[in-house]
Amino acid sequence: MLAPTWSNILRGPRVCTLIRLISTSASTVRDDLRALLRETAQPVAVVTALMDPAISQRNQKPNQFHGATLSSFSSISMDPHPLISFSLRIPSRMATSLTSAHSAASSAAHMVINILSEHQTEVAIRFSRPDLHPEPFKSLPLSFTEEGLPVLDGSVGALSCRLVAASWPLHDLEFLTSGGREGKSEWEGKGVASELFIAQVIRIERTLSDGPTARPLLYHRRGYVTTCDIESKPGSKASG
Repeated sequence: MLAPTWSNILRGPRVCTLIRLISTSASTVRDDLRALLRETAQPVAVVTALMDPAISQRNQKPNQFHGATLSSFSSISMDPHPLISFSLRIPSRMATSLTSAHSAASSAAHMVINILSEHQTEVAIRFSRPDLHPEPFKSLPLSFTEEGLPVLDGSVGALSCRLVAASWPLHDLEFLTSGGREGKSEWEGKGVASELFIAQVIRIERTLSDGPTARPLLYHRRGYVTTCDIESKPGSKASG
């Protein structure tokens, strides 16, 4: 039997699949990645912080606090430092407020990451649609950290965090590949641009042991869901 060759492979019906697999155009990769990530469940969190004073002064109804729903929150390190990351679209009031807080460096924590529970779908929607909910904190049960930052009651957990560096512009690959030596460029293209924030967890404000346990809120296939137990065969339980 002859060994398969590229010419033999390309003669068959696999040619369309092969061409699809090796396509590296930005639009194709972006569409494929978006479709793939819809099939994975992402934890939903809300970042809360103090509003940048410059923004508050421009508003007719100044808001002391600001919050934004995150779909990109992730724990990226435990040792030697507990670090988390998330991205925010730009321009946005939250990105501006956190950048201002990092520049001021006046408090131990710059923000709180509230990891939402299965009962907080409405909270996630409130903080994701400022056009529909201009005062998202109104009537919500809150507590406060040592720095006076709001903690959303009913969450699975809340993390007081401090930015470890300035944000990274995800639209500017030259800035990223140069290690920040090149100056940041302003986003002038179409679509939505984002900046990456990395922060150190300095304190846990709320844990599951503080009250009744709750399942986490997840975002999956353009909707909010939660977890459920999977029936496993004896001896197949994951370890660790």
